Amino acid sequence: MAHLVKIGNSQGIRIPKPLIRQAQLEGKELDLRVVNEGLLVIPSKNPRDGWKEAIEKTLATKNPGKNDNEWLDATLTTDDSLEW
Repeated sequence: MAHLVKIGNSQGIRIPKPLIRQAQLEGKELDLRVVNEGLLVIPSKNPRDGWKEAIEKTLATKNPGKNDNEWLDATLTTDDSLEW
């Protein structure tokens, strides 16, 4: 069971450690949402978490110096022959 505790002029929620472990919330930033007559506690999600590492890993598996050469070395074309 969780309990409200006074923290300065506010209140906090004291959640038992087994519940935190079971919900995999330990050390995570949390979002709180009011639902019906209660409060939903969920880990915050950053949509770009891990992007930098994934991009670096992808680039490391490619041949260095060969990335983008196909389109960088492409002949430029015009749209003069198109009718608008």
